[in-house]
Amino acid sequence: MEPQVALADARECMEYDVVIVGGGPAGLSAAIRLKQKAKESGTDIEVCVLEKGSEVGAHILSGAVMDPRALDELIPDWKEKGAPLNVEVTEDRFLFLSKNGAKAVPNWALPDNFKNHGNYVVSLANFTRWLGQQAEAIGVEIFAGFSASEILYDANGAVEGVATGDVGVGKNGERTENFQRGMELRAKYTLFCEGARGHLGRQLHERLKLNKDSDPQVYGLGIKELWEIDPSKHQPGLVIHTAGWPLGSDTYGGSFLYHIDNNQVMVGFVVGLGYTNPYLSPFEEFQRYKTHPEIRRYLEGGKRVSYGARAITAGGLMSLPRLTFPGGALAGDNAGFLNASRIKGSHAAIKTGMMAAENAFDAIQSGRRNDELTSYPDAFRKSWLYSELYRARNFKQWMSKGLYVGTLMIGIEQKLLAGRVPWTLHHRHSDHEMLRRASQCKRIDYPKPDGKLTFDRLSSVYISNTNHEENQPAHLTLKDPSVPVGVNLEIYAGPEARFCPAGVYEYVKDDEGADRLQINAQNCVHCKTCDIKDPTQNIVWVAPEGGGGPNYTSM
Repeated sequence: MEPQVALADARECMEYDVVIVGGGPAGLSAAIRLKQKAKESGTDIEVCVLEKGSEVGAHILSGAVMDPRALDELIPDWKEKGAPLNVEVTEDRFLFLSKNGAKAVPNWALPDNFKNHGNYVVSLANFTRWLGQQAEAIGVEIFAGFSASEILYDANGAVEGVATGDVGVGKNGERTENFQRGMELRAKYTLFCEGARGHLGRQLHERLKLNKDSDPQVYGLGIKELWEIDPSKHQPGLVIHTAGWPLGSDTYGGSFLYHIDNNQVMVGFVVGLGYTNPYLSPFEEFQRYKTHPEIRRYLEGGKRVSYGARAITAGGLMSLPRLTFPGGALAGDNAGFLNASRIKGSHAAIKTGMMAAENAFDAIQSGRRNDELTSYPDAFRKSWLYSELYRARNFKQWMSKGLYVGTLMIGIEQKLLAGRVPWTLHHRHSDHEMLRRASQCKRIDYPKPDGKLTFDRLSSVYISNTNHEENQPAHLTLKDPSVPVGVNLEIYAGPEARFCPAGVYEYVKDDEGADRLQINAQNCVHCKTCDIKDPTQNIVWVAPEGGGGPNYTSM
């Protein structure tokens, strides 16, 4: 499609029927479904996907055990097309860990949400790359390496597209010799599929009050490593989940260890970001977890291959915002469709992307544009996904009450009553409101890494292949530069240095011996934890130049 050039310094503009922000499972599934619908009806539809990663899949990180139900609907012949779902789950284990011991839950006692028969252990990054290939094969235009930095509105306040960020802007905002103006991509409908805490999704929430009738969204931070292990210890399809140590019973969290193919395991740890002790470090808790006898026995003698981190939504059905607004809609984890009770979101992302696409296509076919796709939330409420999330609607709320109470009540709800309960619990607070003053909390002393089983942040970021153009404005911005030292350090002992899993934030002394917050933006793996957990909400994550950030291969 040829760009339309306006004034000399104005942005070029490209017109599409649908613009999709985010080349993950939700965005690519939406794009594929739009093209499928067009082919079925004998019409054409212009669709483009913007992906801020250097390539499709570069920023995708998940456990992941995938439920193929939505994929079966989107691409029924996915096996023949070579989808990288190669390792079917062969065994589920759930362990409650103490410092040195482990108690296994008998399989007969496991609720259905922890049973994975028929599911697949996958690299979601590699699956997403495959999904991108399917999208391009059906005619979708994918622009990888382009960050959507601005939402475009018409005179009536309806969304009419997005603009990509300027590139070649220096640290102080000056234009360098590599400067290029961003481009406007205007559309009849724009679908926002950025993943958890998408920065444009956040703007939409604030401007349009999308969550005014829902509970606050709550999040977890997932930290993951990919290991090559001794073949004698490898069991393809083995899925292990744990709860308990090293976290205290009052802190929500848990782990996963998934055996994939090629003598590799995916090992990860999720910490609910509603934790209260500012001294807690999710990164160090993950490192401690790997030293447990039940976990280290798989990893000892192995080699760590890759590292990454990403926030995930955990609020469930009660925290879903309004999904539509004039000119656009939210899908996938940008809305919060992840099912925390199953630790699965990719099937929900695919399904919601499909539903949003189907309703956008029908609207365009009837001559509409830039209005509200109200049939999309109606379709969701009639779908199997709604039933699944409704059954699990109390999961995070119960688990927030502590490991033992939460486990008991989830067992009653999910195992004994099959989710059919007359009560609904609600989230009352956002994660950033939960930190207590450091003076009220116990300091946590974490052991030093050994470089074999446990590691530091910087060596971890190195193997995430993270890179940013250094001469660009920092994409981690502060509303008030006095707050980090005056509030966060003074009251909360500088929690940024601990909740960030990539060593972005550190307090250092200036030439006069005064404290200051140093932001190492080049380390950022785009997990969004700082944007979520900062107690004063002073940190705002904005899009860096396209192509920056991690480059995950098989994560």
